[in-house]
This record gives sequence, structure tokens and C-alpha cells, in this order.
Amino acid sequence: MTTLSKKILVTSALPYANGPIHLGHMLEAIQTDTWVRFQKLVGHDARYVCADDAHGTPIMLKARSDGIEPVQLIEEMLSAHQRDFAGFDIQFDSYHTTHSEENRYFSETIYSRLNEAGYITRRVIRQAYDPDAKMFLPDRFIRGECPRCGSADQYGDSCESCGATYSPGDLKNPISAISGATPVERESEHHFFRLPDFESMLKTWIGSGRLQPEVVNKLAEWFDSGLRDWDISRDEPYFGFEIPGYPKKYFYVWLDAPIGYLASFKALCNRENLDFDAYWKPDSKTELYHFVGKDILYFHALFWPAVLQGAEFRTPTSVFVHGFLTVNGEKMSKSRGTFIKADTYLRHLDPDYLRYYFAAKLNNRVEDLDLSSEDFVQRVNSDLVGKVVNIASRCAGFINKRFSNEIGDQLDDPALFKKAVDAGHSIAQAYENREFSRAIREIMSVADEANQYVNNRQPWIVAKQSSSDPELQAICCQGLNLFRLLITWLSPVTPSLAQRSSSFLCCVISGPGQWSNLSQPLLNHRISEYQHLLTRINPKDVEQMIADSIEPESPVTKSHLSDEPIRPEITIDDFSKIDLRIAKVVDAQAVEGADKLIKLQLDLNGQSRTVFAGIKNAYKPETLIGRHVVLVANLAPRKMRFGTSEGMILAASGIDDASGIFVIEPDSGAEAGMGVR
Repeated sequence: MTTLSKKILVTSALPYANGPIHLGHMLEAIQTDTWVRFQKLVGHDARYVCADDAHGTPIMLKARSDGIEPVQLIEEMLSAHQRDFAGFDIQFDSYHTTHSEENRYFSETIYSRLNEAGYITRRVIRQAYDPDAKMFLPDRFIRGECPRCGSADQYGDSCESCGATYSPGDLKNPISAISGATPVERESEHHFFRLPDFESMLKTWIGSGRLQPEVVNKLAEWFDSGLRDWDISRDEPYFGFEIPGYPKKYFYVWLDAPIGYLASFKALCNRENLDFDAYWKPDSKTELYHFVGKDILYFHALFWPAVLQGAEFRTPTSVFVHGFLTVNGEKMSKSRGTFIKADTYLRHLDPDYLRYYFAAKLNNRVEDLDLSSEDFVQRVNSDLVGKVVNIASRCAGFINKRFSNEIGDQLDDPALFKKAVDAGHSIAQAYENREFSRAIREIMSVADEANQYVNNRQPWIVAKQSSSDPELQAICCQGLNLFRLLITWLSPVTPSLAQRSSSFLCCVISGPGQWSNLSQPLLNHRISEYQHLLTRINPKDVEQMIADSIEPESPVTKSHLSDEPIRPEITIDDFSKIDLRIAKVVDAQAVEGADKLIKLQLDLNGQSRTVFAGIKNAYKPETLIGRHVVLVANLAPRKMRFGTSEGMILAASGIDDASGIFVIEPDSGAEAGMGVR
């Protein structure tokens, strides 16, 4: 494949810095990384940047809960996120944080330019205020009924059921997601970005053929309902950047989060002496692509292009939108073990397994993708091991033993090799169009032909014949050259397998521009001794991964914010059987080998109790020592993998499934052993 080299900048959505990376994050990162690796493989100068989204109220509240400063929290999460992405071979050119001086500079610069151009307005608004928490409530910390469709338990700014966007004041029967109190209204001056000023520009940008048809149709709904000024400020307390000249007013996290793309790229420019303006000036000839989920389409396809245009930066070449990840046909769930963290997966399975499975199901449409445990095992074992690696294992032994690792100077079937090379043109086009599933199907079609060739030529039979060496060497040379094609085509999807194959074949597989070298076979070439390149998935490893992801729930730990159905009604007599006591935490330790458990040693009026609690995502063990908790004292002991739990402490879930659960703490002055009434 011969193409003129292009300069391409690619981003994926910024993971939020108050929770771990899970397989939902990995779906987008793998899709983006695969596309960028392909661009490099065909010779383009492609750069992939991302960052942690490190600002906002949830960060502030989680840090407060952990007893640490927000900066410490986001630094720890940044390290964990970088580790998890590296474990899946996500090859960022720059992975930064929005809590950086680069991001502060661009946030202030963009705000200043928008303000000077008249695109910022300020006015006093009446805003929801939590009288118990003593703070103004961000939109996402207000829950209630959607004003358009009536769906319950929706956020204060948008409805997940019908996609409507609105102001928190439009929400019906609102409650605070922090305290559960009914919000009251208070006045505050806020800063607004005049999005309606860009309606004409946005319609032209959206209608230029750069977006998926489903995306264009969805955006049309927002135009039909009318674009509105967007509130880009927040009141203290808030963790973020203060707006210059306006003390105690902060940039809303959704203003400085996408600006993190510029900041991360600027950090890369500083390290590698790149020309930042060549990529971001309005008349830039480079290409800019964003990969995002459908839940943040509004921000990236309306707000973000308008902000860039108003601040005199270039707009995106395109925004690529994907659907959600489900597991075994259902929304990811901690209680069912299908909310799988990246590090939990990596303890059990090779990252290339998941990368291949996602690629085999991804297309360029806005469709949800299901990770089916049974299909996952079958497809990876059948395709990667049974078809692709099988070719190398069937041919390499003869070359190693009979020909001193030399694959020879001729192919057995040059026409078959050329046919396979020609198939690469369609495969490349599928990759380019993000039709990864089509690329995989076509690669596996060539793999089938290669295996059929080996079956027909039967090198194991030829090896037994006298004077067979030239024929046997040519057959194995043919097989290994077909394997080289397949593994090069797969290298954007399975980089670790490609690296091992490169060492085996003693040639570069996934280097820049290598795609164009595939028309020339490896001849008179020496390979290494064959080592196993990939093993089959053991279904028991998948089962254990899911088991290790389960977070047991108790009926008494569910908060009013849960999106699960209310459990069957109980009577006061049922509830009176529960003996709730106040206990003091005298020791707390993380449980080795468990993702979420903390082992608590409790003092219950002089009696010692051991309780295992699934709260590791929300607390550092040492911060719990000395605190009082509410204990279900008469719960039957339960034998667990790590010991026996003698009761259960009360906790409530956070504002979303990824936030963890938080301990319910009695008022100060509570004494151990005191009953709760």
C-alpha cells in the first residue's frame, strides 16, 4: 500500500480521575490505539494523546472521603491509569493530566479569547443549593425525573433515557446526590458561553460529511430544540482552575477537560520540539480526530468545535463515536462480576485476547458491543491460536531441524502469495474506515486459505520422502511467508503477539511503513528457534476473572440513588430482626489478592469482630482506623475466600456504579456497642 504521508493527531476521551480503568474504558482505548497503529504501519506521522480528567466536584468529595488532598488523589490515579493502559499495550505518544500548567494556560487563553470576542456573557442565575452539604450542586449531583419523558433518577443536565438536555431547574422532584436533601434555590453570578452564536457554523461543520449518519441525526434533534448558552463556571468549593479576575469562580470541568487535548499535545511538543501551531492553527493542514463514546457526543460535536472556532483554533477533522460495552448481554454490574477492572483482567488473561475480540466486533457505526464470555473464548482460540499461530507452529519445526533455521530461496506457490498480498488492499481500506470487524474477517479468510494450503501440501508427509528437502523447504517457506502477512496485518490489533512473532521471524513486523514491504517475501532468510507464540484461553481463567470482580451487595447497603429495582417489600417485623450496633475500627488492612476488600478489626463494646468490607475503591485502609461504623451485629458469620466475616458494616453506593460505596458513619460522640435507633 503506497500513500502520501500525512500528519495526524488522534485523541480518545479523558478517563475521570476518581476511579479505576475498566473494560468500558479499554473498548475506546483499544479502538483508538488500533487505528493509530495502523496509520503508523502504512507510513503516516500519527500521534496519539490523552490525559486524566482531573477536576470537578466528584474528585473533591472523594479526596475528602479518603482524608487526602485532591492533588494526591489525582496523582495516584494518574499512575494507576498509566499502568493499566500500558498493560494493554495502549501506545500513547503523550498521556498527561488536566491539572497541569499547560492546561491552565490554554483554559485561560481560550476563555480570554472568547471573552474578548464577545462570546462570554455573565448573569445572575438561581441555582440548586444543598442546605445540608452547604454547597451549590453541579448538574450531575442533582437527580430527578426527566422533564421531557418522565424517566426517574436522571441527571440534572441530561436524560440517559431519551437524550434530552435541560437545566437542573427543569428537573422534576429533584434531590441532592450528595446528601439526599431537597435542593433549595440561591442566586449566583455565572459565566456562559454563547453557543447559539455558532449555530450556522456548526450546521456547516456537521453537514460536511465528516460525521457518522447516526451522529448527524442525533445532532439534528438538538438543533430542533434550540441551542442555548452554556454555563462554563462553578462556585466554590470546587477543585479546578479559578477564572482569572473572578475569585471563588472556577472553570467548569467540561470546559477544561477537552482543552486537555491541547495541553497533552503541548507537553509532547515541549519534549520532542514539535510545532504546536502546525497542528492547531485554523488553517492547519494536519488532521485531527477524536474517538468518544455516544454519551459525550454533545460536548464533542457541538460545544467543542464552537469553542475552538471562537478561540481561533482549528476544528476537528472528524469525531468518531462508538457505543457502550455490555458483558454477557447486560450492563456492566459489580454484583454480577461483569464490572471488570483492567488490572483484574490482566491478572488472568493476555491483553491481546481482548484487543482481538473487540476488533473482531467493532465497526464504524454507533453500536453497542457485547463481551460474551463463551464467544470470547471460542473466537480467540479458534482464530488467533487455531488459524494464525497454527501456521507458524506447523512449518517452523521443519525449518529449525532440517534446514538450520534457513527458510530458503523460493516459494512453493508464488501465485497464492500474490493473491494474499493483494487481499491487503481491502484489509487496509477496512482499517482506514474503522471497519475493524471487516478487516478481521478478511484476514481470517486468508488464514483459512493458508491453512488449507498446508493441509493440501502435507509437509509432514513430504518430510518422510527421500530427496524431499527442496520441496519441504519451499512449502515451509510459503507457510511462514503467509504467516508473516497475517501477523503484520494483525499487528495493530495484537501488538504483543506481533512482537513475539517479529523475534521468531527475525524481521520487523510493526515498524513505521512496514505495510508497503509485504509484497516482497522473506527469502534466503534465517529465523529463530520456534517458541510458543500464544496459548489457548482456559475458560476457567475467565470464570475466575469474573469471580474476582464480584462485589457482594447487601439489601441494607443500597442507597436511594441506585438504578436497580427496589427489592421486595418487607415488614417492620422483618426489619426489627436486624441488630444495628456502633463499633470502632481498631485496625484496617487491604486484603492481598482481592480487588475491593478491606479487612476490618472492630471493637464492639470490648468484643472483637472481623469484618470484610468491599470499600477499597473508596478508602485507604489507614484512614478508617479510629472511626466509628454501624455494624449489623447479628448477621450470621460468612466464610469467604480470605477468611470469615463476622457481620456487615453499613454503606451506601456513590452517584454512579464506578464511584464505589461509602461507609455510613454515626454522629461524633458515638460509643462502641451502642445500638442504633
